Amino acid sequence: MMDKYWKKSSRLWPLLTIAGFLAALVSSFAIPAAQEKVNQTPFRVVLAALTVIFLLRFVFGLFNEKLRVKVNHQAQLFFVVALMILAWDLLTTKTNTLLLPFFPGPAQILQVMVEDYKTLVISTFYSMRLLVIGFALGTVIGLTSGVLMGWFRQWSYWLFPAFKILGVIPATAWIPIAMICFPSSFMAEIFLIILSVWFPVAYMTSSGIANTQKSYFEAARTLGGGQLFLIFKVAIPAAMPSVFTGIYTATGISFATLVVSEMIGAKAGLGWYINWAKGWSNYAKVYASIVIMAIVFSIVMAIIFRIRDRVLIWQKGLLQ
Repeated sequence: MMDKYWKKSSRLWPLLTIAGFLAALVSSFAIPAAQEKVNQTPFRVVLAALTVIFLLRFVFGLFNEKLRVKVNHQAQLFFVVALMILAWDLLTTKTNTLLLPFFPGPAQILQVMVEDYKTLVISTFYSMRLLVIGFALGTVIGLTSGVLMGWFRQWSYWLFPAFKILGVIPATAWIPIAMICFPSSFMAEIFLIILSVWFPVAYMTSSGIANTQKSYFEAARTLGGGQLFLIFKVAIPAAMPSVFTGIYTATGISFATLVVSEMIGAKAGLGWYINWAKGWSNYAKVYASIVIMAIVFSIVMAIIFRIRDRVLIWQKGLLQ
């Protein structure tokens, strides 16, 4: 198994990372802006905070072996990120090489996030509410139908044909029908997210149960296990790696479905915000919402990984 932190030990790259963010900060002050009406204060605060954070990580790493290894491993990546931010700022705010409104600089994007934070917070809340409800219901329905198809031949006989037909159709293709059939756009969007989550979770659950080794069931029957015991104590636990594979797939699809559905019928949310900002050709707001999406959705994925590690702790060392 490959070590998680495999980069060779070096103090050069962590120092270069600090220097990279510091250079971006100095550039922000030293080079006058070519684009007008840009509030660079939020951008400078963020750069200063990042410089201090990486400096503290480096200093504390000198006294903590575990932190030092982690900092060393991540240093090259963050150094490139710092250079990209510096280049992005130079090509946009400082020199206007990449013209507005299509290519706003990092300073403009952070300016929008500060000035429009109330709308962005509300939009993020609406999107997360929609995602959590739809994803939870879709996962429960997917698990239930997957267990039924994987364990009972009669359920598989009736469900699988409909599953093959409906499951392969993108959830976004149902938007026109969902908008007609449901009394509100919120309910229609919930339905679309449920549909996008249901197929991959149900398919991987049924496949995981169907591929469970027969020796597990034979051993459980020998010990007196009944059908419910075989389902809940043998089949489902054995299928959990496949279940989480389906959940990972469903997560990405549900993100896309959420954004597209909000662009079409919602009155709030990050997808709605992007569509609204695009209508006014305010691409700084578009990029701001994309940055927030990247942060929020990454947190959601990290939570799912944490849950997987808890559930599949018995597989530690196999899933890395």
